[in-house]
Amino acid sequence: MPRSPHHLGRRRFLQTASGAAATLMIVPATVLGHAGATPASQRPALAGIGVGGVGFGQLQELEAAGFQIVALCDVDDVFARKAYDRWPQARKYRDFRELLQAEGNRVDAVYCGTPDHTHALIVIAALRSGKHVCCVKPLTRTVHEGRVLLAAARQAGRATQMTAAPHSTEEPRRLNEWLDAGLLGAVREVHLWTNRPVWPQGMLRPPGDDPVPASLDWNLWLGPAPARPFKDRWPAGHYALAQLKANPDWIAQYNGVYHPFNFRGWWDFGTGALGDMGCHHFNPVVRALKLGPPLRIEATATKVTPETAPLASIVTYDFAARAGLPPVRLVWYDGGLQPPRPHGWDQPLPEEGALYVGDQGQLLYSWGGPKLLSPTLAAKARDIPKTLPRRPGTWGEWYQACTGGEPACCAFDWAVPLTEIVLLGNIAVRTGKSLDWDPAAMKFTNHAPANAFLKEPYHNGWSLESA
Repeated sequence: MPRSPHHLGRRRFLQTASGAAATLMIVPATVLGHAGATPASQRPALAGIGVGGVGFGQLQELEAAGFQIVALCDVDDVFARKAYDRWPQARKYRDFRELLQAEGNRVDAVYCGTPDHTHALIVIAALRSGKHVCCVKPLTRTVHEGRVLLAAARQAGRATQMTAAPHSTEEPRRLNEWLDAGLLGAVREVHLWTNRPVWPQGMLRPPGDDPVPASLDWNLWLGPAPARPFKDRWPAGHYALAQLKANPDWIAQYNGVYHPFNFRGWWDFGTGALGDMGCHHFNPVVRALKLGPPLRIEATATKVTPETAPLASIVTYDFAARAGLPPVRLVWYDGGLQPPRPHGWDQPLPEEGALYVGDQGQLLYSWGGPKLLSPTLAAKARDIPKTLPRRPGTWGEWYQACTGGEPACCAFDWAVPLTEIVLLGNIAVRTGKSLDWDPAAMKFTNHAPANAFLKEPYHNGWSLESA
């Protein structure tokens, strides 16, 4: 029997642990009770980059999973204050490059919770520094970034994870078992929808500029995006304010033009409703139906401005037949749009979910898990055995991978192709064309102008090569 990794030097063990399956499975501290069950000296040291938004809550999840938070980085001192107060012992930085250089071997792993347009830069730099990496979804803003990032991850051999809703826990695994058993027959359509956006979209850039607060490094926030003046708040009467007021739960905290949070609607910084939620909703579908790259993508949408995603869109993906499985059409809805309710189903559809349409029946999948729409199928489902392993989900899986266990289910080998599917839909939205996709050549074969969106230029002296 191999010796416990705790008998190895902490640095040696954590540096050699990668996403590959190990002889010995490390049980997360949370499974044993709480993170404190493992001495701090034996827990992976984690640096958080982008800690004021979703990063604040997700760092708490990572701490509970077993990581120790030792360094924090954010371009906005005020927005990050709650994280700084929560972990006063953590060393503080504004520039992620300074963090990576200064921390060196004091940090084992890096979490990235920044806006979409800086994910690739930060993740690639962390990988090249030899760190394990977890990044919020979507992993990248462009397809090209994803291809470069995946090559860097494979070369680094570190443990990686993207924060999409997992396909490895009880509910998606049960969905997978039902579909594998043929409960619905051949599945030929899946409809997915979200209540996003809950931030402004479909607008033009507001005129003028505002003073940059001393607490914010606007140039670092812009990163590789085209330079533009800082704008703090929307002018009175601007129609973007009406969108914000329609979501009162969000406006109190997230009422800036670009920062915080509202970057998601701008093409230079975010990926719209599809980019924000697509990785969550597509992940179980891609796993359960064994989907590869789409053959064709087309979209219809409300007005698409040059700089922002539309108020609502419908994106249709066509996937080829796979071994023993028929072609599949996947249809995405956002902006409050939903598919027609199934025949005979008299209940409202949830705000977000997926509807699987098979030859023998239909299944509704939402945050609460899969629900069969036929009592007869529900009775049959109870007899289908559980055959797939259940895993702890996003945070526990990455902890396991960082400490010598098997790769996380949304490691970058999986996350990059998943993100790519989502991003291709945005290009269909932006062009308004039906696009035929050649993944090997990384190009659209029937509409050359769409290829410009696959790789967009970096600005302000940034490049992926120097990340």
